[in-house]
Order: sequence, then C-alpha cells, then structure tokens
Amino acid sequence: MKLDDRGWVVDASVGIRLFIDSPLFDAAHQLFSGLSSTPPVRVYVPDLFYIEITNGLWKYVRWQGLPVEQAQAYLQQLSRLNLQVVSTASLMTDALTQASLYQITAYDACYLALAQRLSLPLITTDAKLAKTLQATERIHLLA
Repeated sequence: MKLDDRGWVVDASVGIRLFIDSPLFDAAHQLFSGLSSTPPVRVYVPDLFYIEITNGLWKYVRWQGLPVEQAQAYLQQLSRLNLQVVSTASLMTDALTQASLYQITAYDACYLALAQRLSLPLITTDAKLAKTLQATERIHLLA
C-alpha cells in the first residue's frame, strides 16, 4: 500500500492485526513492512496506541484462550517496531475538538488529530469510524 511517501498514522485496530490472525493480517504486515524499506516509511502513533494494543491482546487472552505468554511476546515485538510516537498530552485539545465535531471517542479523535497535524493519512480497520470520517478525506480503510 502506497499512501504517502512521508508516512501515515495507524490506529490500534490496524496494529492488533499484526498479531491476531484475521482477514487483514497480511495487509497489516504489508503496511508495517514500510518500516524496514529504504528509506523507511514513518509510521506515527499517539502513545495511547500501546495500551490499546495491550487491551486488545488482553481480550484475546480472556475470551479466546490466547496464552498470556504469547501476548507478552507480541508486546515485545510491538516494542521493537520503529514507530514515531507522539504524546497524547500534545494532542488532547485538538482531540476534544475533533471528538465534538464528529461525535467520536476521544481515543479515535486523538488519531485523527495526529493525522491532521502531520497532514498524513489515518489508516484504520474500523469501518464505522471510516464512514463517520469520510468527509475529512484523511481516513483510509485497510483492506
């Protein structure tokens, strides 16, 4: 997937696909493979990305029987990715504005605020969010 040579913002719905077998597993891996290209693509995330992935893995541990040791190994893999991390403290005011404007969660709005700040596309697997934000022309649904 080639969206912008400067990079893109990804939300946790995309990040979790790196570890959980799903129809979008290969697409997520292809997207993140840009991190090791020459020159590498910059993948931006707000710092809440990590705890959202942790929570997603916890749900798989709790309800799908994923061994906690495997979830821990996935988190180790995640921590080794060369992601460009932005503090949510620097995004919170813009996130509140976006949440109010689009009636979305502050979590989702944080990703949108980051994408808008950097003038980069936001990649998600959340079809409802993509539909809600389609007017921004910043959102792209991973397929």
